[in-house]
Amino acid sequence: MTKNKIYSAIACIAIAMLPCPLHAQTIEEEETETNQEEEISMPQGMEYEMDQLLQEWNNKSYLIPEGDCTDSGINPEYPEETYINRLQRLPNVIEMPYNEVVRQFIDRYTGRLRRTVSIILGASNFYTPIFEEALEAYQVPLELKYLPVIESALNPNAVSRAGAVGLWQFMITTGKQYGLEVTSLIDERRDPIKSSYAAAHYLKDLYGIFGDWTLVIAAYNCGPNNVRKAISRAGEVKDYWKIYPYLPAETRGYVPAFIAANYIMNYYCEHNICPAGTLLPASTDTITISRNLHRDQIIAMCNVRGEEVDALNPQYRTGLIPGDSHDCTLRLTTPAIAAFIAAGDSIYNFHADELLTTRREVEIAKAQVSSKGRRSSRSGRSYVTVRRGDTLGQIAARNHTTVAALRKRNGIRGSNIRPGQRLRVK
Repeated sequence: MTKNKIYSAIACIAIAMLPCPLHAQTIEEEETETNQEEEISMPQGMEYEMDQLLQEWNNKSYLIPEGDCTDSGINPEYPEETYINRLQRLPNVIEMPYNEVVRQFIDRYTGRLRRTVSIILGASNFYTPIFEEALEAYQVPLELKYLPVIESALNPNAVSRAGAVGLWQFMITTGKQYGLEVTSLIDERRDPIKSSYAAAHYLKDLYGIFGDWTLVIAAYNCGPNNVRKAISRAGEVKDYWKIYPYLPAETRGYVPAFIAANYIMNYYCEHNICPAGTLLPASTDTITISRNLHRDQIIAMCNVRGEEVDALNPQYRTGLIPGDSHDCTLRLTTPAIAAFIAAGDSIYNFHADELLTTRREVEIAKAQVSSKGRRSSRSGRSYVTVRRGDTLGQIAARNHTTVAALRKRNGIRGSNIRPGQRLRVK
């Protein structure tokens, strides 16, 4: 057995053993018969309006909605043969056939959603290079870069009705299976880079199961189990368009919407749609954080806006970067990174008592019964443990004493203390 076959077999077994389907969007399975009236649901990424997308920070900061051309609002009509020929000319591996359902989605993009398409075209300059690198790393077709168009309309903060999150709309189970950390403090489904590599990996695994990219796209939407059931009901035919009537309603629209997204992202000019202009984003860099840090400390010490910190680090859910638990990555503009490095420990100490409120150690209050049978406060020595970034002045202030008293009680010369050191404060 070759290495690729072994890999595919392992992937198939791993997905089959999961307690619930792995898929980006949770969809209730529907029993659909061929004689029922056809129902097609619109992918959620096609429901975002332009005003919603313009609230996303990258779009607010670096897009010029008017671009360098004027949308005449005129959408030319073309004969079917023109659409067929254009789809066939796309340099794609994945089959891009034309039919009346595909045409419905093309008409939606070129009609009611044409202003939204303008914003998506502009935003694609931010995200397409990330998508292509991830897809190329897993050797899957690059035209899959248009999946986030129908999943999230390129909104990295998109949240579906079912709880799928991010550009690639990962559910928690799927995200964790593919290495994305999701906790109360971190949600890497919102991280454009990490989620793109996770999505490429998942798509690669799905191809190992089905061996057909159109079925892979369907499975990405409704889960591999629903696709398997549809194949079974269709008589074991592994053809999306043959199993089409047996798929959930949203999945019946999902592949046609993907084909339409490929069409509109390549032939927008033919429909007089003007892409939003794109300004060159500020250069950014990353730094590793190994201690707890709050966004407000970054804002105060690095002269950056809160929405900028949030947009460049969307994976942090509460404003806290939990560096104490494991190394975390912080992305900022290049000038802000320089300011961060120059600030040194002062950035971690800035209002730490107010912003980093989780206590590392607490003392339990004790009481003793007096000779009169009543409880009274117990007096005696009191100790604290030095936290990372603490100074003698901070410890003295917290415990209502002085630096001189701390030095005397603990035999300290100078100001040298170390994390974990136990100091007597009373």
